[in-house]
Amino acid sequence: MADDIVIGAGGPDAEERQLLLLSRANRHGLVAGATGTGKTVTLQTLAEQFSAAGVPVFCADIKGDLSGLALAGDPAGRLHDRLNERSIKIGLGPIEYQAAPVTLWDVWGRTGHPVRATVSDMGPQLLARLLQLNETQEGVLTIAFQYADDQGLLVLDLKDLRSLLTHVSGAASELQVRYGNIASSSVGAVQRQLLLLEREGGEAFFGEPALQLADLMRTAPDGRGYVNVLDATRLIQSPRLYSTFLMWLLAELFESLPEVGDPEKPKLVFFFDEAHLLFADAPKALVEKIEQVVRLVRSKGVGVYFVTQNPKDLPEAVLGQLGCRIQHALRAYTPNERKGVKAAAQSFRPNPGFDAETVISELATGEALVSTLDARGVPTMVERTLIRPPSSRVGPLTDAERESLLAGSALFGRYDQRVDRSSAYETLTGGSGLAPTSRERAKTRSGRQEEPKTEVAKTERKLRRRASSRQGPVEIAGGVVVRTAAREFAKYILRGILGSRKR
Repeated sequence: MADDIVIGAGGPDAEERQLLLLSRANRHGLVAGATGTGKTVTLQTLAEQFSAAGVPVFCADIKGDLSGLALAGDPAGRLHDRLNERSIKIGLGPIEYQAAPVTLWDVWGRTGHPVRATVSDMGPQLLARLLQLNETQEGVLTIAFQYADDQGLLVLDLKDLRSLLTHVSGAASELQVRYGNIASSSVGAVQRQLLLLEREGGEAFFGEPALQLADLMRTAPDGRGYVNVLDATRLIQSPRLYSTFLMWLLAELFESLPEVGDPEKPKLVFFFDEAHLLFADAPKALVEKIEQVVRLVRSKGVGVYFVTQNPKDLPEAVLGQLGCRIQHALRAYTPNERKGVKAAAQSFRPNPGFDAETVISELATGEALVSTLDARGVPTMVERTLIRPPSSRVGPLTDAERESLLAGSALFGRYDQRVDRSSAYETLTGGSGLAPTSRERAKTRSGRQEEPKTEVAKTERKLRRRASSRQGPVEIAGGVVVRTAAREFAKYILRGILGSRKR
């Protein structure tokens, strides 16, 4: 079995190693501390050690520094003497510089492999949060998704969703008996928010080829796990897109991976930087489902490590599930900040050797209070710990280094070219115009024009004719898009814990 993770060393003599047991690493964790106290370097140290143990890692690179994992540290660098001295002090000897196997990702495909999801994968609940919809507008979006499922419509990108909403609004009078009221004002509000999302560049995220989770869980030929680094330097400027994307990815892992209980080591470790964004302004129902995902995903072998400034940024229900806690320095200049320091200190198992509340404000850069789970799953006493320095570069890759890494990647070319296959947009517009609205169908019934003979029109006539009977899965799959999506809809469509489609 691979060695456990060495977080650093502490204790009375600053020589007692603080270990994160691999068999307990799926019990989640927290890395907290004020800006500039060493959180990013701690994350880098943990990531490269998980990789060395054969565990794939996913992390969002907010500042660009984590890309340095792809190259070995520089013995002639400005930080060498200080980091090397720390490594010797905690009993690890001189640093053996080494790069980690890294895969670079970027939503816009500029500094990494493009990352995409389909609109159906995202689901109505996460989309509603991304679009800042109210409860009524979210209800309309949910109806549109259900209608698409029932009619076998592929909703892959934003133009598919726009066409779907336009069509549902036009057929509102026929659909409301089965699905509920569809207010045109609510549809309009959703369309406006989609326009804003497109202006922020969010359109690039939706479409195909969609990210395959297997590509995040690869190991290198030497057995080390790949570290997947998402360039979030631009993405973080759209906080809702950033947090919604990471939450979608976590939910996909939960839905797709099999139950494994408590494995000898995690199947994947997921670092969630700027974790407070996940819960900021999120409705209660979504927060509860996030808590549920975090609680249950550990049984799938996934360890989630939240990185944030203050533990109070996370809900109590989430904090109670975090087995590893690494608390860097917190500053207490205001009454509210002092409350945060006290709350952080009280979250640890006390150590009679010092007062945690006092020490939190005294920690130097690279120091932290650390508590993990022992072999029995019991939290260890908190210790003041000198954090182990990384073996990879502390600092970002240059543009040339990024290009070289991407060109040599095994995933090169797999996601670069966007695919736009026949989907809801083509089906509903017929390649030229939108499917008929209720007003146009009224003209047809009065004999003033001939009813358009499109596949969608045929499907809607069937929908109006049936009374209490309901189509089965095979009938739905054989409807509108049988020629392009028979395989995708051969089974009954289900939606997972966050409304995303289970594949």
